[in-house]
Amino acid sequence: MDIALRPVHDSDLPVFFRQFNDPESLRMAAFTSEDPADRDRFDAKWAHIRSSPEIVARTVLVDGDVVGSVSVYGEAGEREVTYWIDRAYWGRGIATAALRALLTEVTERPLYARAAADNAGSLRVLRACGFEVTGKARGYAAGRGEETDELVLSLEG
Repeated sequence: MDIALRPVHDSDLPVFFRQFNDPESLRMAAFTSEDPADRDRFDAKWAHIRSSPEIVARTVLVDGDVVGSVSVYGEAGEREVTYWIDRAYWGRGIATAALRALLTEVTERPLYARAAADNAGSLRVLRACGFEVTGKARGYAAGRGEETDELVLSLEG
């Protein structure tokens, strides 16, 4: 399995939109947009992501197929990582490999991440990439329609 990152192309956006609207993935991610089915809002968000010099966004490819995205965003000293992998590819080490590749490209530290406290898969990815739990929070998770516990993780060095 060949896992690679590349800049986001226009042709990736319909794939991302479909991936971001999978009900099981939304529930697992928990902290998502209020209305993931709003294509105009989705397109506006990705136009901002792709035009912002502060955001490093990459498409995740497996054997040449688009399977997700991985990004770093935010202000210096508060930058966070985020990733989304198509549910059909979960459990294969793709998110871990993609995040590791992004972390070699984006070398500034500290970096932060957030995950629903019960999202074992995402927590496993983050820990495998060197992130450690540094805090807890609770907030409204649109992907679940309810208050949800969240862990804050950091990567220092």
